Parts: sequence; structure tokens; C-alpha cells
Amino acid sequence: MDKLLLLSTARRLAWSGLVVLALLLQNCQSDKETAAPESVPATSYTAEVADKWAKLTLQLVRTSPGFTPPVTARALGYAGLTMYESVVAGIPGRRSMAGQLQDLSSLPQPEAGQVYNWQLSANAAQASILKALFANTTAASMARIDSLETALARQHAGSDEAVADRSSQYGRSVAQAIFTWSRTDGGHEGYNRNFPASFIPASALGDWQPTENGRTIPMQPYWGSNRTFLATDRNMPMPVPISYSSAPTSQYYAQYLEVYAKNRSLTQEEKEIAVWWADDPSETFTPPGHSYNLARILVNTTHADLGKATETFARTGIAVADAFILCWKCKYIYNNERPYTFVRRFIDPTWVPFWPAPPFPGFPSGHATQSAATAIVLEQLYGNITFTDDSHVGRGRDIPRATDFRARTYHSFWETAEESALSRFLGGIHSRQDNEIGLREGRKIGQNVNALNWR
Repeated sequence: MDKLLLLSTARRLAWSGLVVLALLLQNCQSDKETAAPESVPATSYTAEVADKWAKLTLQLVRTSPGFTPPVTARALGYAGLTMYESVVAGIPGRRSMAGQLQDLSSLPQPEAGQVYNWQLSANAAQASILKALFANTTAASMARIDSLETALARQHAGSDEAVADRSSQYGRSVAQAIFTWSRTDGGHEGYNRNFPASFIPASALGDWQPTENGRTIPMQPYWGSNRTFLATDRNMPMPVPISYSSAPTSQYYAQYLEVYAKNRSLTQEEKEIAVWWADDPSETFTPPGHSYNLARILVNTTHADLGKATETFARTGIAVADAFILCWKCKYIYNNERPYTFVRRFIDPTWVPFWPAPPFPGFPSGHATQSAATAIVLEQLYGNITFTDDSHVGRGRDIPRATDFRARTYHSFWETAEESALSRFLGGIHSRQDNEIGLREGRKIGQNVNALNWR
């Protein structure tokens, strides 16, 4: 009897164990079947989509009317930010700029538990924001935007239509939110009012005066009142230029005499530097476009992934956008004259600078300010590396100045900033103080951008 009882008990225990094991196996299988699929991280993709859109953006700058340097810088700020925000949810360890930039409290978020193709999100976002920012561009340029969006969508769509649609819709929603925010910054459709007829320039000694380009109204005199991306940039104090004096023994006089003397003894290399960085808006993608192209060069030469590429364009775009707002604010606070005006009045009435003076006040240098801001953000992302700037390779010889466009190699990003600033001194259109203050203030702007909580 005891043996039968023991056998029965053993059988019951064995059966219970089998039931428990079966339940465990069933639960494991159920977990596998119901586990939500995960999106491929943005860092697993190449930068192809980001690079192609950045390249088209620079083409749009060249072909769209009214995209002067300030207007271009603004567009690059919003385009770069949109690219980043459309994929940041898929970049491990990175944070959105929503809640960190002025008046940008929130942005659309991806649906929890859903799969996204971040290449398609970036693709749709860029097409949407560029159509909005370049609303005045040519029909041919609009067609290029549509063509690139279609080609990249087909290339990266995959077999899951639901994922493709969800990703593209998300990118468009981010772009729409950022564009709506952009309309309140004071610079919306700035391409329509580069030279406002209502503005009356001052005419005292030391004030900006029309130069040899014939413009009687300076460019974007109200741009400095636009909202900056960063509140820390908005609160930066304005630097102060050297006080005006026509006395030959004064520091002010010495600044302009130095420009004049150097312009009369330029070497061939110095002429090439002046022309390389000139970035005439009528023929190139402008100075901030040159900075955005440097970002492209780094993305390509370092084989950056999609995540890092979008952050690169976002930081660069924000840096140049705020640099132009603050620089322009300072320009019109002091309304400082160009070397052309002072030299012809007090030193040599027949002098013409190597490069035509731009139609806006001199202090500080826009080239120096935005180049320094760019150098600082790129340095933090890539370190100090040797790279080649081929931005203007392929352009025909500048016949009036007898110079060619040859690629230039640099061993640090700060070298580009210093040479960009120097180019305006060599061109005869900026004094030394314009460049030194521009570099100093631009460095601060770049540091402020880097100080955002990107991680």
C-alpha cells in the first residue's frame, strides 16, 4: 500500500512539473510573438540622405532670388535643425532641441512601439522644409526637390509600406512644426526685403556710406532684431569698436591705413585667399553656405553615419544663423564705415579695393563671426583633423583679378576661420578690428551652441 501511494505521488509531481514546463515554454513563445519590433537606429545608416539634401540646399541658395548671406544663414539654421529633429528619436543618447531653443516648447514625437525608417523621415522632412523656406524659388528648383524626395523614397522604402508611410508622415510633421515656429522670428520671407526703401542711412563722418557697388540702402538693416535660436546668444553684450577719428596719429586712422597699404602689395597667394572666401551671393552659395559645405566635406571625408551627419548640419546651421543675427545687430548699432569710404576721403581719393565693398556697415566682419562659430562646433564634433576645402574647385578663372580657384588644405577648423577673416582684410573691405572682434564673438556663439544639451 505504501509503495502504491508513493508511486501515485511521484506521478502527480511529474505531471505537475510537465504542466509548469509547458506553461513556461508557452509564455516564452508568446513573448517572442508579441514583442514589439524595433526601429533600426539612425546611426546604422550612412549619411547619404543627409548629404544629398544638404547639397541640394546649397544649390537652392544659388538659384533662388534674394538669398543674401543673412537670409541664407537663417534658412540653413532651420533646414539643419529639421534634419536633426526628424531623426533624433532614433539616435541613441541624443536629445531633441525642443525646450532648449527660444519659443520652441515642443515638437511631434514618434508613436511608441512603432517602427520608423529614419532615412525616410529625414527625406520627407527636408523636402517639406525646403519647399517652405525657398517658396520663391524657380519651378525648376521645386521640381528638383520633388525629384530627390521621390528618388530617395524609392531607394530606401523597403517592403513594409506602413513603415514607409509612417516614417515620411512623421518627418513632414516635424518640418511643419519647425516652419510654423520659424514664421515668428522676424526673418520670414526676408528674401523679399533685403534693401527696404523705408530705411534712411545716417550720414555723419564715420558712418557707412554707399560704396562703389552703387547701393544707396544697406542690406537687411533690421536683421539684428530677429529672434536668435539661443537665448544665451540673444543676451550677449555688444562689443565696442574703436572711436572715430580722422587724425593721422589716431588708432582709427591706423586701422584703415593698414588696409590701404596691404591692398597695394598683395601676393598671388593672398589674392587667391581673398577670392576663395569672397563667396559672392550672385555666383556662389554665400559665406554661410560655404560653412555648410565645410560641414558636408567633413561628413563625407569622415564617413559619418546619418545620426552624426544630421547633428553636424544642425549645429552648423544654428551657429551661422545666430552669428548673422548678432553680427548684423552690431553692424547697425555702430553703422561703421568701410575702408573704401575712409581711405578715399583722407588717404587716396582714387583708391579701389581689391574686392568690391559689400553694401552694409563694416564692424564686425560677418565672415569672421560666422566662420569662427562654425569652426568651434565642427571642432567639438570632429576634433582637429586635416581636411581639404574644395568648395570652389571647377569655377572658371577670376579674370579681372587674375586668380584661379584651387582647393585649400587646413590642419584645424580654426585655420579656416582665421583665413576667412583674413581674406576680407586682404580684399580691402575690413579692418583688423572688424576681423579680431568677429572671430572673438563667433567663438562665443559656437561655444553656446555646443553647450546645448545634445546628449
